[in-house]
Amino acid sequence: MTGRTVFDAHRHLGVLPAHPFYEGPAVQPDTTARATVKQLIADLDAERTERALVLPNYGVPDPDVAFSFNELCVEAAAADDRIRAGLWVSPRPEDEHRTRAALALAGEPGVKALKLSFLLGGRATDPACRPMLDRVFAAAERHGLVVHVHTSPGGASDIDEVGHLVEWYADRVAVHLVHFGGGMSGHIKLAGSRFFDWIAAGKRVYTDLSWAIGFAPRWLAHEIERRGLGHDRVLFASDQPWGDHAGEVARMSAATGDGALGELVFHRTFHELYD
Repeated sequence: MTGRTVFDAHRHLGVLPAHPFYEGPAVQPDTTARATVKQLIADLDAERTERALVLPNYGVPDPDVAFSFNELCVEAAAADDRIRAGLWVSPRPEDEHRTRAALALAGEPGVKALKLSFLLGGRATDPACRPMLDRVFAAAERHGLVVHVHTSPGGASDIDEVGHLVEWYADRVAVHLVHFGGGMSGHIKLAGSRFFDWIAAGKRVYTDLSWAIGFAPRWLAHEIERRGLGHDRVLFASDQPWGDHAGEVARMSAATGDGALGELVFHRTFHELYD
C-alpha cells in the first residue's frame, strides 16, 4: 500500500498468453496482470487508488488478444464507479473490422478513452493507416473521448512519428502521449520545447511519466514552473502491470510535491478529463 491517495490515468486489465519474446523461451513478464474485475478492484483498494482509467493489456504480437479485453474493461467500468474504461483500437487496414466493433462500444457508460499503439504494427504517416485514424479520432470527438497513444524512442512509436497525431487532431480531440516520449530522446524533444509549443498553440495534449528516465519528472516539473504553462497537462499513471504503482507514486510525488502541481497531477486533471 502506498501512502498517497491517487487517481491513476493509465493501467491495464487482462492477462496475456506466454510468448517467446526476442526469440527466447515463452514467458509472461507481466506478473501482476489481472484477469478479472474483482482482482482489479482488490488492487485499487490495496493501493488507495480512488479513480482509474483501465485499458486493455497488450504486448504479444496478436491484435486479437488486445481487442478481446475491450468488453472486460467496459465491464469493469460498469462494476465500480471508481473505474473508467478505455478501448483498444488500431489504424491498420487489416484490423478495420475489429476497430469498428470496438468503436461500437464507444458510447457505453464509463468509456472515456481510446488506445492506439503502433507497437503491434502500423504507422501514423502510413497513408494506408490514415482512413482508420480519421475514423478513430472522429469517434473520439463525437463521444468526447481522450485518445491515448504509446510513445517510445525510434520506429513508429517515436515522438517524431506520433507527434503528427497531435498536429492533425489535437485541436479538437484530447491526445494523451503515454510515457512522455518513453526515453531519453523523447523526453528531451518534449520537455525541451515541443510539449510546451503544442500547448501554447492550443493543442489539447496531455502526458504521463510512467517508464520515464530518472531525470525527466523533475525536469518537466521545473519547466512547467519556469514557463508558467502545462500544469494541467500531466497525469499520474502507474501502467500496471508493466509499471510499478508504488515506485511511480514515489517518483512523481518527489517531482511535483504536495502543492498545486502535485494536486493537479494526482487528482484534478484526471477529474477534468474523466469525471
